[in-house]
Amino acid sequence: MRSKMPSLSLRGLSDQTYEGLRQLASNNHRSMQEQVRLLIEREVRYAQVGGLDRAQRWRSLLAGRHFPDLAADIQAERSR
Repeated sequence: MRSKMPSLSLRGLSDQTYEGLRQLASNNHRSMQEQVRLLIEREVRYAQVGGLDRAQRWRSLLAGRHFPDLAADIQAERSR
């Protein structure tokens, strides 16, 4: 196990990108660092060999299925 984790600094983000990232992190109840790490890890995972194939396979398996609007169901249940 490594004693020191690698780190990365980002420079040159536009104000719009920074604010969008801040809002995304807030909406997901994460720190900006956690949100950026999650986004980077997700992109790397999908970019690796087979990642896009897996995503396309899931899309084809789920194509045409109807998924209920869970938020609407919860709101209806709460208003009873």
